[in-house]
Amino acid sequence: MLTKAAVVSVLIFLLTAARHGSSSRSYNAIYNFGDSISDTGNLCTGRCPSWLTNGQPPYGDTYFGRPTGRCSDGRVFVDFLAEFFGLPLLPPSKANGTDFKKGANMAIIGATSMSLDFFQSRGLGSRIWNSGALDTQIQWFRQLLPSICGSAADCKSYLNGSLFILGEFGGNDYNAPIFGGKGVDEAISYVPQIIDKITGGVETLIGLGAVEVVVPGVLPIGCFPMHLTLYGSSNQSDYDGDGCLKRFNDLSIYHNQLLRQGIWDLQSRHTGVRLMYGDFYSQVTEMVRSPHEPAMEYQPEEGGDYEPTEEAPLLIEEDAIQCDIELSNKEELAK
Repeated sequence: MLTKAAVVSVLIFLLTAARHGSSSRSYNAIYNFGDSISDTGNLCTGRCPSWLTNGQPPYGDTYFGRPTGRCSDGRVFVDFLAEFFGLPLLPPSKANGTDFKKGANMAIIGATSMSLDFFQSRGLGSRIWNSGALDTQIQWFRQLLPSICGSAADCKSYLNGSLFILGEFGGNDYNAPIFGGKGVDEAISYVPQIIDKITGGVETLIGLGAVEVVVPGVLPIGCFPMHLTLYGSSNQSDYDGDGCLKRFNDLSIYHNQLLRQGIWDLQSRHTGVRLMYGDFYSQVTEMVRSPHEPAMEYQPEEGGDYEPTEEAPLLIEEDAIQCDIELSNKEELAK
């Protein structure tokens, strides 16, 4: 099971990448797009609906003292990034009357990279329960821009000094065929289109003015307890040395390989932009291999180097995956 500090070292990577070459880097704002791993409450603006699993205790208990819509009992990784850079915690983009000049979070539980019609055409429309696909989240962001920075020219200048995080995306796209009975091979066939959608989203943000963008890959889904429980095998050759399902991890590896290539291709075309790949897969794999090792939080020292301490902030738990799966019934959303 992923621990409270699962993917804490991903935070370290993101901080290190974002501060590369400067110990005094600062940002105007952070703008985040994604799913349950980084959602800060887009379904809980005002109050959490009674049917929402993560709108009930013990979610939120360890930091906020109440459920906030995060799929965590405390904070998620974008909260720590914001704190590190001296910015407010990112408000959900659906929070009316909020000042988004210092950041906004478009991420929402269950989000996919592909739009609903993609899944409907494959008989999987019932597996997609919200309308927060990547293109939709970018549209939400566009709608905020006049209140953030005014004109297109002013926005380009302001967004040049902001940090963007796009993802991870893909996990829920693959869950649709896997949990919809079509299997992992069907999910693998979606990968090239999903990568095209993600890199297209990055290019759209660059066009709006983004110059620093972190694009995380997907996690090793073959190591998730839910997948191990539902799709366990009596054939030991179906498992790798970590006890994870090989075929499911092959899907994650394939996605991440194509994503890295896509990021590389984008970078070669946009030389004034810095694109950073966030390696969630390797970090979670290391924690699967060494579950009893203390979680590490890196603190910057003079010159931008990092030293570990044995602090264990809550970042991403399996609860984030569970949130997406439990809320796959669209009828519930209408209640």
